[in-house]
Amino acid sequence: MSDALQLILEDNDGTQLETSCSRFAVVWQGKELWVQAIGDQLLIGVDVEEGDTEYVNLLLEMEPMIADEDDHVHGPDCNH
Repeated sequence: MSDALQLILEDNDGTQLETSCSRFAVVWQGKELWVQAIGDQLLIGVDVEEGDTEYVNLLLEMEPMIADEDDHVHGPDCNH
């Protein structure tokens, strides 16, 4: 599996630009939030500086969605 990320960047007007990279950052609240693929997992982390406290890295792994016992599949419109 490749560690390359394929990005789709979208402007406010809906124009999309596709590119790929090994990692990218989003600047949020003055911090760089880095996203990087490692095998079949996604690492999201903050580069910490001296004096920073309580920042953690997140490691995410995709899993197939499983239906509830009543065959309900959770989605954006199910209000759960």
